[in-house]
Order: sequence, then C-alpha cells, then structure tokens
Amino acid sequence: MSVDQLSAPLSKDQAYALVDAVMERDDLALTASAHENEDTGEWFFEATCDSPPNLEAFVELARQTLGGAVDFTVAPIDPEINWVARSLEGLAPVIAGGFYVYGSHETGAIPGGLTAMKIDAAQAFGTGHHETTTGCLEAIDRLLKRKKPRRMLDVGTGTGVLAIALAKRTRRLVLASDIDPISVTTTIDNAEQNGVGKLIVAFEATGLNHPSIAQNGPYDVIVANILAGPLMALAPAIGKAADKGATIILSGILQHQARGVINAYARQGMTLTQKLQRKDWTTLMLEMK
Repeated sequence: MSVDQLSAPLSKDQAYALVDAVMERDDLALTASAHENEDTGEWFFEATCDSPPNLEAFVELARQTLGGAVDFTVAPIDPEINWVARSLEGLAPVIAGGFYVYGSHETGAIPGGLTAMKIDAAQAFGTGHHETTTGCLEAIDRLLKRKKPRRMLDVGTGTGVLAIALAKRTRRLVLASDIDPISVTTTIDNAEQNGVGKLIVAFEATGLNHPSIAQNGPYDVIVANILAGPLMALAPAIGKAADKGATIILSGILQHQARGVINAYARQGMTLTQKLQRKDWTTLMLEMK
C-alpha cells in the first residue's frame, strides 16, 4: 500500500485543532498528529494518508476549522512507521488534577500522591499533553472532591485517558465510546495496562447512539472532549442521557466558541458551574437541573 505524509507548519493550538477535526472523519487520514520541532520550536500538523491524499478536502477542512487557507506539503513515507507514536514518544510526563500521565519510555520514578496513568502514543487522541485533556483531568479532580458518581460515560474517548482517570479514582464502571474503532481498541488496551480493564466497557458508537448507553443511563457524569461543533450537535442526546444533578464536562472548545456551547446546553436544562481556561482552550463544567 502506498502511503503519503501531508504536513503544514501551524501554531500549536492550530495543529491540535486540525488534528481533532481530521480524526472526527474516517475518510481523510489513517492518522493525524501535532508535534514540535525540537531545534526550531516550530509546530507542525501531520497526517498519514492513503496515496494520493484528498488535498482539496484537507484545504476545505482547514479553512472551516482554522478560518483561513493552509498550504499543505505532500511527500511519500514508509507505511510501516507509526508516525503518531514517533512524534509523541519523547514527550515528558504530564501532571494535571492530581493525575500523572506518562509513556512507557519514561524511566523516572512516579511521584508519590498522584494517580498514575501509563498512556503511550497511539493512533488516537489523548496522551494528556493537550490543554483540552489537562483541562478535563482537572475538572474530573474537582468533581470527585465533592461527588461520588455511580454511572459514568466518556463520549469520544480517544485513548481512554479520561475514562481511565474516572475508573482509577472511583473504582466504578465507566462506559467509553468512540466513532473510531482504533480508539476503542486503544482504550481497551490502555485500560488493561492501567489495571482497570474490568471497570471500562469500550465500544464503537456514533455520538450516544448505542444500546449500551441507553440501557445503562441515566448518567451522573458525562465527559466529552471532542470539538465545539459536534458538542453542540450532541447537546440534546447528552441532555436525555444525563440524570438530574449530573455533572457534564465538555472540552475541545476554543475560547471564542464557549458561549455557543454553553447556550446549546442551557437549552437542554444544563447550567454552567465552572470554566477552566488553558491558553486558547476552554473546559466547561455544567450541571443538569
């Protein structure tokens, strides 16, 4: 199989936003990642695609996501190399909300007093390094200091990092869904590796459209770290799945998009309780009334 690498220099936030947008679709790329050039400090978006890539579709998606034109470069690559893993494998551990997220390459001692999660780079989003993930981990930490949830759902689980965080802290069952089958497999593997394999039920689903989600609700915690557009579209379904008094944690939201997301969920009976801002990104904590 012939494989190409499509890339473009962007800011860190732009690169991650475009990664999220690409990974929401199953027709553009095999993988997508954002990484920093250690020598120059410049950030890049990269996507591994069947050859030839749909360049026009990438240009249009970049225009919709970033609000401007992006000049992509296309070059053939070795299809046996996992470029997502290679771009992320050297990243340092992350501490957020009392969680310690690290990869297998990390040889240092795990700090005491933190909930450790080993999350290796994979073909799915969520190693803990992006502001959307750290924002969610901090929101989970704040939530668990005042509530003991019983029914939890992670929508768009990626690597499973948020579901694993919930399971490790609560020792209760967490449902984790994703539209991407690779993410589901990755979540299952990561849950086993972190000792919570029996506590996480991961499955492929579009939004909340799955029998297991309907059968196990209503939920007193729902987390979704995806994108502002899909989050607003999911507001009615999340409203139906949320129990009275439930906490809903939403991220993948640029600061200028937060008001639109808040309004969409307010129409479903949810009110904003906390807003966590990390650089250009916002994590929302809402409560179902």
